[in-house]
Amino acid sequence: MAHAAAATGALAPLHPLLRCTSRHLCASASPRAGLCLHHHRRRRRSSRRTKLAVRAMAPTLSSSSTAAAAPPGLKEGIAGLYDESSGVWESIWGEHMHHGFYDAGEAASMSDHRRAQIRMIEESLAFAAVPDDAEKKPKSVVDVGCGIGGSSRYLANKYGAQCYGITLSPVQAERGNALAAEQGLSDKVSFQVGDALEQPFPDGQFDLVWSMESGEHMPDKRQFVSELARVAAPGARIIIVTWCHRNLEPSEESLKPDELNLLKRICDAYYLPDWCSPSDYVKIAESLSLEDIRTADWSENVAPFWPAVIKSALTWKGLTSLLRSGWKTIRGAMVMPLMIEGYKKGLIKFTIITCRKPETTQ
Repeated sequence: MAHAAAATGALAPLHPLLRCTSRHLCASASPRAGLCLHHHRRRRRSSRRTKLAVRAMAPTLSSSSTAAAAPPGLKEGIAGLYDESSGVWESIWGEHMHHGFYDAGEAASMSDHRRAQIRMIEESLAFAAVPDDAEKKPKSVVDVGCGIGGSSRYLANKYGAQCYGITLSPVQAERGNALAAEQGLSDKVSFQVGDALEQPFPDGQFDLVWSMESGEHMPDKRQFVSELARVAAPGARIIIVTWCHRNLEPSEESLKPDELNLLKRICDAYYLPDWCSPSDYVKIAESLSLEDIRTADWSENVAPFWPAVIKSALTWKGLTSLLRSGWKTIRGAMVMPLMIEGYKKGLIKFTIITCRKPETTQ
């Protein structure tokens, strides 16, 4: 499932590097107590320079990936969806709120699915060639669209890294911090409400930038990738795993009407803005001078996931949990067959995009 990743509402404790003695607050859409004005201005100047570079260098992208304001109510809708549904998901599927990775054509049993979610993390790290050795392994990780923090806690345990997660959902942030405390990871992992399009972190802070199924919620894909690059340290790896639509053919200017209609029905249920294609992400990464850009279509590897989610929803525990959760969660469950249809038609592409920030600024 996608994660909430744009911010509104009360915040959990800030990243330690952002705390300062100033009593001033930044004038931004998402109040962040403790952020001093001089840091905010410096970060926004850096952001403006990045945006200018993108405008100067970027090839023409599909309309879904160009700069766009968030549709009215999008952030509130995303926050409400995950506030409402995260507990249901955790009770049935556990702490990892994302697809599992399976061998293509594999018939998976219910007992395989949680292992497959862990495998998704490991396959993503392997695809990005994230090093395991003590000297080069990640020391500082940001989890953009962290859900209830399953990936962050896994990465903290695997690498001994400091992990910071942001989500739109106050419920998710609170639950993520509670689970970190239960697992003895409060000194390694923390979560807060934060905006993926204006992250509350300094430039160049993280040597692994992780976004597991949150990009589909971003109304401005270019700004999304730009922010991932901004907070990445020189040489850092960036991993984006997200839902895309298929690449357009050279003769096409847009998707077919029936394809657009199918995606709209999914968007309405899951609070998604316009989708983009894998090639759009590549063009954005190229425009930001990111290096070692690689993509893969893992749609066949996630094929067993949505049928398993539907099967779990039709159990007594699943049905009663859905009925207690609220309308947003019920509506999301009702369109799950459309995700299967989109994959079968080749319209929806489960995509990984990895790249690396240059060691030196050009």
